[in-house]
Amino acid sequence: MPPASSPPLSAVPSTLRIPLAARALGGTLFPQLEVGDTHASRLLQAMGDDGQQWLQDRQSTYGVLARTLCFRDHALAFLARHPSAHVANLGCGLSHYLQWLDNGQLRMTDADLPEVMALRRQLLPAQSPRHVQTELDLSDPRWWDALGLPATRDEPPVFLFSEGVFMYLTPSTVHAILATFGKRAPAGSALCFDAMCWLAMGRAKHHTSVRKTHAEFQWGPRKLADLTRPHPRLRLRNSDGVMAGYNLFYRLLEPAFRTLAGVPFYAVHALEAKA
Repeated sequence: MPPASSPPLSAVPSTLRIPLAARALGGTLFPQLEVGDTHASRLLQAMGDDGQQWLQDRQSTYGVLARTLCFRDHALAFLARHPSAHVANLGCGLSHYLQWLDNGQLRMTDADLPEVMALRRQLLPAQSPRHVQTELDLSDPRWWDALGLPATRDEPPVFLFSEGVFMYLTPSTVHAILATFGKRAPAGSALCFDAMCWLAMGRAKHHTSVRKTHAEFQWGPRKLADLTRPHPRLRLRNSDGVMAGYNLFYRLLEPAFRTLAGVPFYAVHALEAKA
């Protein structure tokens, strides 16, 4: 159980246990994807979870580790170009990307729903003046300003990412988030997020781990063009398939599915705001 003073997490927030267990224990299954998370084991233990129920889902464990490395690589590449950038994790759960990204210059914001942030502040308090932890509701159209993101496009570019979140949002909310990023982000800003395609919508009961949380998949793109349609300034830079390295079946299936469907089944997508 979480700390005694914290109420149980609701459906979608409770999914934070899945990536936490993968980062804490997944390296034993997939050593080539070991992410070196120095906090995950302690956090999992503090929540009274040994992680074994999540580790039984090898596919999800692999997917979490692979996408973690992908998000990390995108962020590090951005910071190599903009070392003092503002980096914001939208729906952070109990992830700790600052341990991998901190270059002594960046500003980091970890944000999530109030119930998650209450738990996070108990277990993972901010330890740097350059690190802010704050409440966030992505369905609120004021989310951009709530995070202290640039008021005008003339400011330096920012790096936003959202891991394991967009698939649980409604289509209208995702569209609004992408439109806001396209409208407000300074040129060169990046938004990275993972998503399963539309075929997963309404089918969380078939997902070995997610079905235990009672969360539901509500959104997924039908075509890659869906990701840039919300605003003319949006440009898709990358769509990195997450599961291709899992086994031979996925290695063959992923490119075939992308060709036939016009969209990857599960990928980390990287959008850029054009000038």
